[in-house]
Amino acid sequence: MDERALMQQALALAQRALTLSNPNPRVGCVLVGADGRVIGEGHTQRAGGPHAEVMALRDAQTRGEATAGATAFVTLEPCSHHGRTPPCCDALVAAGVARVVIATGDPNPKVAGQGTQRLRAAGVRVDELPVDDPLARAARELNIGFFSRMVRGRPWVRMKVAASLDGITALPDGQSQWITGEAARADGHLWRARACAVLTGAGTVLSDNPRLDARVEGLQRQPHLVVIDSRLDTPDTARLFEAPAAPGTRQMLFFHAGAAPERQARLQARGAVPIDRPDPRGKVDLAAALSELAAREVNEVHVEAGAKLNASLVKSGMVDELLIYLAPRLLGQGAGMAPIGPLQRLGEAPGFHWTSMQPLGADIRLTAVAQSSADFLDRAGWAA
Repeated sequence: MDERALMQQALALAQRALTLSNPNPRVGCVLVGADGRVIGEGHTQRAGGPHAEVMALRDAQTRGEATAGATAFVTLEPCSHHGRTPPCCDALVAAGVARVVIATGDPNPKVAGQGTQRLRAAGVRVDELPVDDPLARAARELNIGFFSRMVRGRPWVRMKVAASLDGITALPDGQSQWITGEAARADGHLWRARACAVLTGAGTVLSDNPRLDARVEGLQRQPHLVVIDSRLDTPDTARLFEAPAAPGTRQMLFFHAGAAPERQARLQARGAVPIDRPDPRGKVDLAAALSELAAREVNEVHVEAGAKLNASLVKSGMVDELLIYLAPRLLGQGAGMAPIGPLQRLGEAPGFHWTSMQPLGADIRLTAVAQSSADFLDRAGWAA
């Protein structure tokens, strides 16, 4: 039995929950019988639905396979508490599973080692991959927003930018559609779809009037919408309110700084939730906004905003990851990605390191992670 291949198979199953399971982590499970055959597979369903372990057990039952003495390969420590669903570790014990192999521990304080302890107390052998194992890291990266919320108390913030080779995101008159091609734009919708929330600013709403939904075929949930709008200038006729979503699945949160009650009421009539989080300058307190999003179980925030809000987020150290689409053209003057200067020394520049490069039609997608965020991801012992 190739145990690493089986864990890779579990990770592939977890990928299927990428746009589905928020705010729950993306988890995959492979059940292997005593004779070494795969007898069940599963991944986490929508919040409130079964987790990966239960899905794998149900799959085994459907196949007519006995689970007594089986081994479960799970990408995240099985839960041990009653949340939206009963504890997964109890389901494994009841099914007679003899061994559980875990890629990485669960950072949720309600679990954090308790799932492992509960399994062992029931006589189940539990093995967990080392923290620095590439498969363990892959399991964490797949759930980086969940880990960020549980450990740091704030979501993982990913800032998306479409720009020319010289870093221009819009012409001086504001024109920006379309700098990049169809392949890059379709890829951007996939990144929106995996996020818990899409965040923008009032400036983008007023200038571009976007819908900011994720247009992905077969998508079962839409990310929440978050708008940073100090005075609540967003009109109630904005296309943001037209984005289709199943009832109760898409919250529209507008962070403001003491906006007039009548403006709050106008947006509330469109189903939006105004949230007053002022800073001393009369602007929205971005740190407080992220904390509020974490309290609302937002794991990953996908930022699609203008240069000014981008710069504020970068300068405050809140951007964990850059998602940059570069088109092979030069635009000269215009709006930059995030004008944070002028800097006095090169050492003041926020540091990132490249993590991937992917051609998309004529364009290129680059991803980069902030150094402090990379340190968080690499830190040993942060998950029990």
